[in-house]
Amino acid sequence: MKEAAAITTTAVVFPYFVPASALGKAGTVAPSNRITIGCIGTGGRGRLNMRAFMAEPDVQVLAVCDVDTPHREKARNEARLGGSPKSSYNDFRNLLARDDIDAVVISTPDHWHVPIAVAAAKAGKDIYCEKPLTLTIAEGRTLCNVVRRYARVFQTGSQQRSEAGFHFACDLVRTGRIGQLKIIKVGLPGSRSIAPQPVMPVPEGFDYDMWLGPAPWKPYTRARCHGKFRHIFDYSGGKFIDWGTHHLDIVQLALGADNSGPVQIVGTGEFPKDGIYDTAVKYDIDFTYANGTTVNASTHHKGGIRFEGNEGWVFVNRGVIDAYPKSLLATVNIRSYKRQGHYRNFLDSVKLRKDPVAPAEVGHRSATVCHLGNIAMLLAPLEIAQKGNILQNQRLLTGLGRKLKWDPNNEQFVNDSPASRMTARSMRPPWHL
Repeated sequence: MKEAAAITTTAVVFPYFVPASALGKAGTVAPSNRITIGCIGTGGRGRLNMRAFMAEPDVQVLAVCDVDTPHREKARNEARLGGSPKSSYNDFRNLLARDDIDAVVISTPDHWHVPIAVAAAKAGKDIYCEKPLTLTIAEGRTLCNVVRRYARVFQTGSQQRSEAGFHFACDLVRTGRIGQLKIIKVGLPGSRSIAPQPVMPVPEGFDYDMWLGPAPWKPYTRARCHGKFRHIFDYSGGKFIDWGTHHLDIVQLALGADNSGPVQIVGTGEFPKDGIYDTAVKYDIDFTYANGTTVNASTHHKGGIRFEGNEGWVFVNRGVIDAYPKSLLATVNIRSYKRQGHYRNFLDSVKLRKDPVAPAEVGHRSATVCHLGNIAMLLAPLEIAQKGNILQNQRLLTGLGRKLKWDPNNEQFVNDSPASRMTARSMRPPWHL
């Protein structure tokens, strides 16, 4: 697909009313108008993303890439790519070297998101990348700068941005329908703990060294890889960031903070005492924004987002909306908030050379909120010890952690060297940004 020179933000998107084709090769779409895609990371989520794009009539999947041979072969067969060696790859760099691929879909573990996305942008590809978008705050800024420099269209896989209920709830907040906003309560799940794991032989067909990539080398064990990686800081930030980049992303949207973030963070977390999983199993974190709004993210709340004002409240989660007074729900047709599908929005944005609903800056800023929460939790024990407090019966004591001051404009901690050192991590050679 031939592309225009630069991204604009003023183009108007018109809805598509074209029957979908399971393979994205409908006869009504000329080959020259199809968007050709390569899928990098083809585990469960990766193949779900691939199938969603294949269902669009103007998409053709040309290649797949995964370091796990069974995953790669499943995806190659689903995409009906045949036996050509150019249809599947172990190394993403070989896929990016192809000049017949317009865009890539990145569905790898989190620690690979930014390195692959940066390489894809430099290779001239548009990018759909799963959330959580980043592993650190610093690499998120690098990604945003590279995407802008190379004029790429970038969509973060935060699909709640494309769901009507969440926009309806945000509109109730922004228009003052619940009165003055007092607090936002965000219910999120905790990570798991696990007993110490034995070292295992690497399965045949699994390039474990490439899976680790920029992460520190650790011996292979089954519980480390694939769907379990989110419980380990080397590769992610726990279930807190997994779901936080959905729900805290909607908080950012409601507060008009897509290019900003909180100014103070304080909280505590409970972490596993042994085993390879090391992210928080319970937590309670307060984020304060410049306008005085407090956001409390906790494993103690009901899953979802509850906006509380002095005249009412609204609660929203996937497929669930509740409010008080109930008249808030009766006076508005929620269906009128219907949004364009997240995948379709990306494809149309590629054609129009405009930002989609969840561009790199949005994905980076929402992930940053979660990174700030994790940093606050990790620093809390030191602060608590200095104050002589003790966590009794593993209860979380709100407000005992270090009060981190954050400057969202410059993306820096204020006078806090230990926290500042946690905004970036070194990469295992030869990987770098």
